[in-house]
Amino acid sequence: MKLYFDPITVNCRKVVAGLDLIGAGYDDVLLDYFGGDHKKPEFTAVNPNAELPALVDGDLVLWESNAILVYAAEKTGNRAVYPTDPKIRADITRWLLWESSKWFAGCYVFLVENVVKPILDDKPDQTVLENHTPTFHALASILEARLRDREWISDDQATIADIAVAAPMHLHAVQQLPLENYPGIRAWMSRVEALPCWQKSDPVPHIPAELLAKLG
Repeated sequence: MKLYFDPITVNCRKVVAGLDLIGAGYDDVLLDYFGGDHKKPEFTAVNPNAELPALVDGDLVLWESNAILVYAAEKTGNRAVYPTDPKIRADITRWLLWESSKWFAGCYVFLVENVVKPILDDKPDQTVLENHTPTFHALASILEARLRDREWISDDQATIADIAVAAPMHLHAVQQLPLENYPGIRAWMSRVEALPCWQKSDPVPHIPAELLAKLG
């Protein structure tokens, strides 16, 4: 398998950590997101959406990060992170869809305003953040309720659902996500951050020092 990615982006970090959790090997094709590599013809021939990441496995060209995780788990036969029990698998699917359709956007505004804009020498728009915060809290309340009496989202151990849902908040401190009233999410995120696959996929070493300095 060949993975096209930039390790600093949300969905690339998701797939890098997820493939490690799964135990799926791949060849690196590193791209520069801020340099616009994902918009170049040689990559849009792989993913016409001009979005990272993308996976190529023989004649299979696959984009959408959660689809990549499901495929890799199936290909390797890892039933620990993607169990065959239909109820658990349906629950994982539910959280993968929720992450991509709702949670990603719920967290991404904070990433853009508090991380991406400063890197690009722009200032966060407090009005945008204030207007979006109720949406974040509505979604975070759903996740908090799920994690109230559970260590992991869908099973009694980490699955690809945990990696997927954690990814949009992977820089939660500098994103300044308002997590004060969500002890379940904070405790769960600490467990995710303790996973070797998560630690090895840390994007910070891949961010140039001059860009990190802009984040304080």
